Formats: sequence, structure tokens, C-alpha cells
Amino acid sequence: MRWDYVIAHAFGTKMSRRRALGVAARGASAAGAAALLGATGLHAELARAARTQAPAGHSPYAPGRLEPEPIDDTMFDPAAVEAGAWVPGPYGPGDQRGSFNEVTPEKTAEALRLLHPGNPVHTYNLGERLFNGFPAFPSSPPRLYDQRLLLSGYEPPPGYGGFVGSTEPAGPNRISGHEERFPNGGTYQIATQLDNLNHVGVGEMFYNGFRGPEMAETWGTNALGAENMGPIVTRGVVVDVLGLKQARGETSALSTAPNGAALLHDDYRITVEDIEAALAREGIREIRPGDVVLFRTGWTHLVRTDPDRYLAKEPGIYLREARYLAQRRPAIIGSDTWALESLNPSVTQGNFFPVHQLLFLRYGIRIGEGMVTEALVEDGVFEFVFIVTPQFAEGATAGNAPPAALGQPTRGRRPGA
Repeated sequence: MRWDYVIAHAFGTKMSRRRALGVAARGASAAGAAALLGATGLHAELARAARTQAPAGHSPYAPGRLEPEPIDDTMFDPAAVEAGAWVPGPYGPGDQRGSFNEVTPEKTAEALRLLHPGNPVHTYNLGERLFNGFPAFPSSPPRLYDQRLLLSGYEPPPGYGGFVGSTEPAGPNRISGHEERFPNGGTYQIATQLDNLNHVGVGEMFYNGFRGPEMAETWGTNALGAENMGPIVTRGVVVDVLGLKQARGETSALSTAPNGAALLHDDYRITVEDIEAALAREGIREIRPGDVVLFRTGWTHLVRTDPDRYLAKEPGIYLREARYLAQRRPAIIGSDTWALESLNPSVTQGNFFPVHQLLFLRYGIRIGEGMVTEALVEDGVFEFVFIVTPQFAEGATAGNAPPAALGQPTRGRRPGA
């Protein structure tokens, strides 16, 4: 999910940046503006200090740093947040890793103990398959996946539309080759992706006091970039809300893709009660700090069969569920949808992607999108070893290297049995 989506859902896809800024300015409250004027200098200085005094390695979690929130849908005060209400973050001044700090060497060792010695271990791909034209909202420059082949060393076939380096092999050994090129707007913010903490803010404010005008560079951001993520290996759990609704026969929550596959209804709001019931059905007793929590909604079945519907809406959580999960301090909260959270106007009440803001800025929790758990569920694997190595790309706002899961299939085991 990126800012294009906010504009697209709020105003359509043809709004200019100037108009978007004007709308945002008109929506600001007088109190919020006053708070920002009073605090900008202070928090700019804090952000500068944080960048120069950032602690090395893992930052300890400080349980008392953030006051517990009520588990409800109350909208946070954007003006207070932009003025620094959530600064410093829960992992201390200067931190850029957020809840990835929870994935300690001990946490990784604990996750690996999920695999029973002597039993076969299957490696699952949790990513969507990228293909030219993968559904994504229009923007300028375009946000697309449009791979082209560069060939060298032989004559291209008739109708070839890619790039040609040379039609002659090189050297006495007549070497030829292929590479990829991504013209006209390649991005990590497409298909399966791990949204980073520099992705969404509240006004100028981003995670842990870092401010947009101080971070923005031509090539990306000079703080909170993807280079701060690093690879993680931890415990993962599937929250199979789709399977729960099917097992209960709750047809009002269900819909069907053109290929006949079941999925949650387009506007379905996943609740705290759904989360607890799904986990109980799967025999998972708790979500622990450093875990990766992945929702199964079936939305992946629309990627190729109905891309317009895939992008128009999605089933998802909202603020109550985000707070419920965040207080368990997971490393990632993800789904097989494109933006995790509910877009139902009766739920959002005119707010645009506040779950992203809450998870990123208050809790330092990254969001996984397009993370596909169909094969895990088919094999009865609801608890697994999660592995991801995000792009080591300086200043990037996401990584779209597909994560993997290590699990031991229990095909035929019914959840709750």
C-alpha cells in the first residue's frame, strides 16, 4: 500500500499532488496546526539527534514506554501524533528497526524448535507470482511490473520486443547471455511486499520522530530505509479466518472468485473475536513477541481472475484488531490482501489507512501484503518457521522478496479436531 492508494480511494486516480496537499491542508484542525507550529523545531532537533546517536544492534524493548491503549476503534489524534505524542518509539530514541528488535537470536532458536527432528520439512513460498501487468493502482510515474529481457549472443526470434545487447556471441568461447530490465517505473511496492517504517506517516511525522522533510532524498530516505530491516527467521502463525467461516457455515461472510475458489466477502471486517476463534480452532494458544501473524482471506484468487475487484476493496482488520495484535508485539502483521485493513466506509468513517499509521508510528510494526498461505493451510500447517530477506536497498520503502515458510505437513488434520 502506498500514498497513491489513499488518493485513489479518497478522490479517484487523477488528483494532482498540488490538489492533494490542498485537501490535506484544509482538513487540518486549528489546534493541530498550532501544535505543529509549536513542536516542529523541537522534534526536528530530536530526529537529528536520533540519527547521530542511534544505538548499535538490537534495542531493548521498554514495556513502560507506551501507555496501554483501549482495544477499540477510537481514532487517534493526528495533530498530537504529528506533534510527537508517539515519540520516542517503544524501542528507544534513534531506533529504526521497530518490532524487528523482538526477533532476537533466542527467538530464532525458539522458532527452529518448531521443527521436529526426523520429520520431513517442506519449504513453502508465501509470495504472489509476479507477472507483467500485475494489478496496481495507476500513478505518475507509473507503479507497475513490466519486465523486459535483454539478450546477447544470438538473433532474437520474430516478434521479440525486448532489448538486444548484441546479436553475436563474444569471445572465442562464444558467450551469450540474458539479464532483466525494469523500464518505466519499477517499484518494490507491488505484489508480495513488506512495507517499511518509512512508508506511511502522519503529516511530516514518521516512526520514532523522524520527519519527512529531513529524510527525503532524491534516491529514497536517509533514515528508516529497507537497509535497516535485515533478514529475520522467526515463528509464524496463520490466522485462517476464511477456513473458520467455512467451517461454521457463515455464508454471509463468504464470497466466490471467478475460478470458483472461496474467499471472504469484499467488505468483511475481521474482528478480534474472529482472530481468537481462528487461533483456537487451529490449536494455537498465543501470539508471542517477535511472531509473524498472517491472515488468510482467499483474496489471492482474484489477482489473475478479477484484478479490478482485487484492488477495489478487501476484507481486513481495523483499529481494534490492530491494537489487539500490536500489544502482543509481533514483528510483522500481514495478509493475502493488498493493504491488510478494511476499506469499508461504514468502518473507516472517512479515514484512509489509519491501521498503517498506528502500526508503523506507534508500535514500529511492519505490514506484509500479498502474503499467500493457501499451501500452508492445505497441508494443515498453521504454525511454522518464517524466513524473509528483504531487499538490502538503501532508502527503499518496501521489499518484495517473497518470504518462505518451513513447516511439517499434517495433511488431513482438521483444525479443531
